[in-house]
Amino acid sequence: MIGLVECECLIYDAASLKEKRAVLQRILMRLKQRFNVSVSETDFQDVWQRTKISIVTVSSSRVTTEQELQKALSLIDSFPEIERTITTFDWL
Repeated sequence: MIGLVECECLIYDAASLKEKRAVLQRILMRLKQRFNVSVSETDFQDVWQRTKISIVTVSSSRVTTEQELQKALSLIDSFPEIERTITTFDWL
C-alpha cells in the first residue's frame, strides 16, 4: 500500500525565503530521520509564508501506512513555527 499526504502549511515567523527554507529544512530532515518516509516541498517554493509538503510511504498494509503518516503529521504539528491548513490523503 502506498500512502501520500499533501499538507499546505503557513510559516508565520518567516520574513524571507531564507528564513522559510531554514524552518522547512529542519522539519524535512527530522521527518526523514525519524520515519520511513520520503518527503519534499512540492509547491509554493517562491512564497515566503506558505508551503506544501508531500509525504509518501510504502508498506504491506494500509493500517501501517496510515500510522506512519499520522506520526509524521504529528511531528509537523509539534513545530510551533508552522501550521497545517489543508491536509489530503491519497491511497495508491
